[in-house]
Amino acid sequence: MKQRIVCWFSCGAASAVATKLMIEQNNAAKEPQELIVASIFLQDEHEDSERFKNDCAKWFGQPIVNLMSEKYNGSVDEVIRKTRYMSGVYGARCTKELKKKVRYDWQRHDDIHVFGMTVDEQSRIDNLIDNENELSVSTPLIDGNYTKADCFAVLNDAGIELPMMYKLGYHNNNCIGCLKAAGAGYWNKIRVDFPDVFDKRAKQEELLNVALIKMSFNKFKRLYYDFYQKMIADGFDPKVDGRGSMRLPLRYLPPDAGYLKDLDIGDCGFFCETKDKDKENAK
Repeated sequence: MKQRIVCWFSCGAASAVATKLMIEQNNAAKEPQELIVASIFLQDEHEDSERFKNDCAKWFGQPIVNLMSEKYNGSVDEVIRKTRYMSGVYGARCTKELKKKVRYDWQRHDDIHVFGMTVDEQSRIDNLIDNENELSVSTPLIDGNYTKADCFAVLNDAGIELPMMYKLGYHNNNCIGCLKAAGAGYWNKIRVDFPDVFDKRAKQEELLNVALIKMSFNKFKRLYYDFYQKMIADGFDPKVDGRGSMRLPLRYLPPDAGYLKDLDIGDCGFFCETKDKDKENAK
């Protein structure tokens, strides 16, 4: 069985351009290899991601293989409900269950994996190789010195409209209400743009007695004392780490806390991981 090239398309700008570059390189090779474009479906992404995926498939000149976690029906909510876990020191449980396990079950041991990491994301590739050093990885964007802005420009030149999440100002086309996000500004933007998702995540936090936002305890108490008093009155005991940071539940997030600079268009990446244990822990 011949070695395959697998381009992981995450419905983001960077993965789209990385895939196109690899297809062109492979087609120009003296002996082209089997090349597959694979994408993992997530119910929690913006519906415009499917439009973007279809546009890119036409641009690639080949179909995209769609994969999905059958166990969780491709749903972050199902992961939270069944595992009773949202996010922790090793990242979000949904990344492990909906993306990594699906990839591990589908990939072949000798595949060449193409990921959409840009030149300013070298550390993500380094972390990936450290965690999964048996993988054969190709990085056309890093090799070609492409930034995310370059990827936006390539798509614009190709006449492909960017996904809606970019146009709304988000920095990546991740799931709406991403469990890895810990910034107050991000969650307040979700509160405005997708209030139903914000309310749902707040209820899920409360049910599991967890908190997604990370912020300075002293700053919160000083600037938002009324919210602090309500939190204490409700019986939520904030855990403050050695750096003075605490985890704040969404239900106590002041509407004016944090700041998220809108993206200058001028990706979830596929992995989205922070730290991760080896893949043995994902099985």
